[in-house]
Amino acid sequence: MRRRCFLRSAGVVTVAALGGGLWRAGDQGVFSIGQGPAYEAWKNWRDTNDGPLTLVRAAILAASPHNTQPWLFKVTDSSIELYIDTQRNVGALDPYLREEHIGIGCAMENLILAARANGYAATVTIQPGQLEALPVDPQPRLLARVDLAPGKREESALYEAIPRRHTNRGPYDPHKPIPSDFLETLGRLPGDDADAKLFLFTAEEDRKKIAELISAADTEIYSDPQVQRGSDRWVRMKWSSVEEHRDGLTIDAFGLSPVADAVVKMMTPGMLRLAGPHKEKNRYLNLMLSAPLLGFIAVRDRYEQEQCLRAGRIWQRAHLLATSRGLAARPCNEAVEMVDHERALGRPAFRATLLNDITGDSMWQATFAFYMGYATLPARASPRRPVQAMLV
Repeated sequence: MRRRCFLRSAGVVTVAALGGGLWRAGDQGVFSIGQGPAYEAWKNWRDTNDGPLTLVRAAILAASPHNTQPWLFKVTDSSIELYIDTQRNVGALDPYLREEHIGIGCAMENLILAARANGYAATVTIQPGQLEALPVDPQPRLLARVDLAPGKREESALYEAIPRRHTNRGPYDPHKPIPSDFLETLGRLPGDDADAKLFLFTAEEDRKKIAELISAADTEIYSDPQVQRGSDRWVRMKWSSVEEHRDGLTIDAFGLSPVADAVVKMMTPGMLRLAGPHKEKNRYLNLMLSAPLLGFIAVRDRYEQEQCLRAGRIWQRAHLLATSRGLAARPCNEAVEMVDHERALGRPAFRATLLNDITGDSMWQATFAFYMGYATLPARASPRRPVQAMLV
């Protein structure tokens, strides 16, 4: 009788645990990957032809640091102005909003590709200026104006890749080299721009040196509590937070296997701090070393506003090119972020010197680092805010 009662009780506990687990799984979005209003922008980005606003629908699918989506748009029948929403910043991690400006450049590239595909001739005018420290009371600032006129309709492989471009933070296949014709095309992306250049590294010795530099910078910069707080502000661990904010970094975008993704979603915040994927030793270093290509986008002056936007356009173009050819890509900007960090704290330019040693040319300043390769896991879409929330 006692055994029978025990088994009955155990059954009740098991059902309760299973039911509770299923409830938490549903509550945490285990069964809702890429679904819901936060992801609609990827699916309906060209369902409606509503003039210049169609171009904005493409622009908001661009890359941005921590998926902050720091853009605002003023739309008329003949022009689109791009503003930076300086309140959507990552704090001490980006003290001069350099990466936020690069994000605006990414959005601009998508917008220009969409303009050509929708029969517009686009003329870009960029506001001059130098980057400054984050103001105490940040306000939107005009960065560029795109004037639109009737033009020839020109769709391209890059335009078609816009809804498929996602940052892939999972492991890559280290044994599958990148085709030489892709490397040649990638290297030509800056075109005749005298203020931008791509540095590409495929040799194992070079990649190891770069990956170790970035990994060490990652450890150091995130040891600063202010940097950690600024970054944490954009991490959406709860599904309800994803649905509410429709921005930031989500568990689905961490680059985990489907099983690991589900397990992490089921963890409580305390469990994540103790045993989350970030606790795996050398995980970031090993991820970078799994990629057969590491690269830098460099400019003449990383704190010149126009050059930041150009770097962003090049990165967006590079990532779209990779997507169109079946390759994956991910930014790895911690070494450059340490350049900003040292500058903001008045320290010697140690990281800038190390980056110059790698490129071998102090006339070029690395402003964006990335790696590319063939992914072993698919990349997940990141949430997007509705277009109406980004109009001024």
